[in-house]
Amino acid sequence: MSGAWVSLPGMRTLRLAALAAGVLLAMSQMVPAQAVGTSSGGRHGPSYEWELTPTGSESQFRGLAAVSADVAWVAGSAGQVLRTTNGGKSWENVSPPGLEALQFRDIEAFGPDRAVAMTIGNGEDSRIYRTTNGGKTWTETFRNTEPAAFYDCLDFHGSHGLALSDPVDGKFRIASTSDGGKSWKVLPNAGMPAALPGEFAFAASGTCLVAGPGRTAWFATGGGDRPRVFRTNDNGLHWTATDSPMASGEAAGIFSLAFRGPLFGVAVGGDFLKPTEAVKAASITYDGGRTWKLVPADKAPKGYRSGSAFVPWSPTTVVAVGPSGSDVSVDGGRSWTQFYDGSFDSVECAGHGFHAGCWASGAKGAVGKLVLKR
Repeated sequence: MSGAWVSLPGMRTLRLAALAAGVLLAMSQMVPAQAVGTSSGGRHGPSYEWELTPTGSESQFRGLAAVSADVAWVAGSAGQVLRTTNGGKSWENVSPPGLEALQFRDIEAFGPDRAVAMTIGNGEDSRIYRTTNGGKTWTETFRNTEPAAFYDCLDFHGSHGLALSDPVDGKFRIASTSDGGKSWKVLPNAGMPAALPGEFAFAASGTCLVAGPGRTAWFATGGGDRPRVFRTNDNGLHWTATDSPMASGEAAGIFSLAFRGPLFGVAVGGDFLKPTEAVKAASITYDGGRTWKLVPADKAPKGYRSGSAFVPWSPTTVVAVGPSGSDVSVDGGRSWTQFYDGSFDSVECAGHGFHAGCWASGAKGAVGKLVLKR
């Protein structure tokens, strides 16, 4: 299971034993891109391709932050963080020094210079680092001191951010920042519903938690007898939990959420141990996560999917990625078409107009940039 770790109870020993694996990256490389995969987004719609942008790394990049078509950050195993400012033509190693034994699972960026990245693991291995100079230097701004906590993902809306941990004493734990990640505090859990037996979140793509407009945020779960989506309207102080019709089990549930505004959202997932099977792998909401409708198997992604994102140039187009392929939906998640059969773990989109871009990342240093051809 090494190289495809998720946050599963009973699997952490295996995951942490492999933390030292990884290959260090040269400072930057210039390698020609390669376009792979194609699919029509509709009868007269565009086709979609991933333009691979080789990084020279062997790390698994589950952390991904898209800023624009030119700027993106990735973070992953062996403590590696890379950055491109030229659309993937070259990647710079901006890893914090001395963290080769840790693995990053999420990164959020606010431009070419500012980023916040999170490592995962039991106890003090769950940390958050911040840079304001393009990764030349990093400051540790949070270190978990609760042995039972295990942080999975984080997200920001403006300067407000939330980080999600698996349950501690029967409840999910939330850390919060209001200053762009300079400082963090663990929120009281009085407003958090009790976790189900075996319930947890997946540290698979950095999208198990999504910060929305205003004070709204959502996070998704699996591992129990049913997956759930939690929602807050007050920056994480109080949460409500909604059952999902998607699959759940020891390695199954919702792995990724994507929202377009406060009401319209998509969830993808499936069973990590059955990567090529679409086992109740997608659902949609039109009421901010209060209710979810399952996508039928014949219209769902063709396998387990760990990441999802709405594209900037279309209000109803969503991309999902996983180890067995990438899919696109042009109707808001109601039906999906596979356009790539290679492996990615994460996908994220950002930017506006000609500067908008979508990126994907995964195992063995893989990074791709979405290309539309009409």
